[in-house]
Order: sequence, then structure tokens, then C-alpha cells
Amino acid sequence: MSDAQLPPLSIDELAAEGGTALPDKEVYSLLDLNVDLDLALDLAAPIGLALAGNANVAAPIDAAVGANVLSDGSTAQALSEQGVAIQQGITGEAVANSDQDSAIGQGTTPTPPPAVTDTPAPTDVAGALDGGLLNLDVNLAADLDLAAPINGAVALNANVAAPIDAAVAANLGSVGSEATAVAQQQAIIQQTIDGSAEANAQQRSEIDQ
Repeated sequence: MSDAQLPPLSIDELAAEGGTALPDKEVYSLLDLNVDLDLALDLAAPIGLALAGNANVAAPIDAAVGANVLSDGSTAQALSEQGVAIQQGITGEAVANSDQDSAIGQGTTPTPPPAVTDTPAPTDVAGALDGGLLNLDVNLAADLDLAAPINGAVALNANVAAPIDAAVAANLGSVGSEATAVAQQQAIIQQTIDGSAEANAQQRSEIDQ
């Protein structure tokens, strides 16, 4: 039967016909990364810490705050007076000794690589363009041996003085009010340290992993 002799489709047959939309044209990169990563890591972090310090710290603080908030015809006064005489002295030594001896043996038996055959594996090209711009396949196997012996010693001589003088006066929502704050401070501080601060830390680590 020729094309001219084919019977035309009826309305029902035309309605029963279906179609599949073609995918949009995509641009694929040349990078198709397939990574098979096998890590065998031996990590050791023996840390020896020693800290020695002599410190004098003085922080005299003088503050005065006066505020009128939503207070018509009001007065807020804040007066802060401070007199500080600080004498600090340290006579001595701060010694910190940290002695560490670490013997760490780490190791894993590596797995021999698979034997190489002359027959190449069959290549499956089906779905080569499936996915987005980057087709990434990663297999990760890690064997970790971690050792972290930490040794620390701290010795400190410290003088700390912090005289604080503060005065605050505030009128909040008070009409025709008066707020007055007066703070007076006189501080005479004498600090003396006569002696020594010594810290010793000894560590022996033998780790076999």
C-alpha cells in the first residue's frame, strides 16, 4: 500500500497520539572526574609547652555619667574624683620547665594493588552525557593513626590592681527634677611579690599504633 492509499486518521486516533519533548541543548565540559582515593595517614603531634611570666597590671578607672531623658527642665550632675597611688614590685623568678620524650611508632600494612590483566575491562558508554557540567565520583578509604601527647608547665607571678570609681546621675521621664551623683575615691595600693614561681612538667610517651 502506497502513502497515497493510507487511510487518514480519525479524530479519536489523532487525540490518542502522544509526544515526548526533546531535552534542551546543554553544554558539557570535558572534565569527568572519577577519583578513587585510598589514604593511610600516620599523624603524631607531641607538644611540649612551657610558660613563665612576671606581670604587673594596674587599671584605675574613673567614670562619670549624667543624663536627662524625656525630662524637661531637669538637671543631672555627675562628679567623679579619683586619686590613686599604686606601687607594685616583683622580686623573684618565674621558671617553667617542660621536658618531653616521645617515642611513637605508627604504621599500617599497605594493601597490595590489584593485579593488572592484559584484557581491558569493557567500556560502557551508555549515559556518558548524563548529569550536569561536572560528573564527580569519589571513593575515599582512610586509615588514620593519631597520637597527641601534650606536656605543659605554667609559672606566673602577678600583681593586679583595678580601683574603679563611677558616678551616674539620670533623670528619666521626670519633669523639673534634679539628679546628682558624686563619687570620691582615694586608693593607695602597694603590692609586693617576693619569691619564685616554678612549674615543672615531665612526660614520657611510648605509643605504638
